[in-house]
Amino acid sequence: MKTTRKCRALLSVGLNLLALLFSTTAFITTYWCEGTQRVPKPNCSKERRHNCIDYGVNETDPSKVHYSWETGDDRFLFRHFHTGIWYSCEENIHGGGEKCRSFIDLAPASERGVLWLSVVSEVLYIMLLVVGFSLMCLELFHSSNVIDGLKLNAFAAVFTVLSGLLGMVAHMMYTQVFQITVSLGPEDWRPHTWDYGWSFWVYNKVLRLNFVIDQILIFHHNLQINSLKILQCDFLDFFFSFCLS
Repeated sequence: MKTTRKCRALLSVGLNLLALLFSTTAFITTYWCEGTQRVPKPNCSKERRHNCIDYGVNETDPSKVHYSWETGDDRFLFRHFHTGIWYSCEENIHGGGEKCRSFIDLAPASERGVLWLSVVSEVLYIMLLVVGFSLMCLELFHSSNVIDGLKLNAFAAVFTVLSGLLGMVAHMMYTQVFQITVSLGPEDWRPHTWDYGWSFWVYNKVLRLNFVIDQILIFHHNLQINSLKILQCDFLDFFFSFCLS
């Protein structure tokens, strides 16, 4: 029985640690949403001969400029971008690598308060996961008393549930702000196409993992209470049989 209890506690600690690592990774990365942006092609130069517009300027006589026959989407290129809570990064069409901008600055002024609430909720979510993980470790390594283990288990379950709720709220607020920024954000940033990135889906899986941890903790808690009730009943049966004999 004690070995089974240790195994369940160890499983809870392992899953909580996994949720903590994944949620922290998703929080600091810039792949919550990704897609393409439609931007005008730059002018061609000696260094750049592809994905550019050639106006046919005569280098010996700059006044002679020819008409470019590129029209419609031919005058634009589609660069890849990815966005997180903190930064939005897009391809640098004038050179190699990427250039990043603060997503908080890109969001409309009316939505920055909601975005900051999302950030605060994310931080609290991770902090509550840390508290729940610490309580589970205490139960696993330093709790030999069944009553103390029950108390630690109950508090760990409460903190895990609260963290899951905060994470869900933060997720919804960020999604709302991003969708509004897609419509009302700076014109040179607005996506042409976009979808949710791997950080977003990792975060979704972490929220589901929180639910699994809650169920394990509740099951573990109920088993311990039932085992205590059985011990009490056995003791009372023994006591009454001893008194009546």
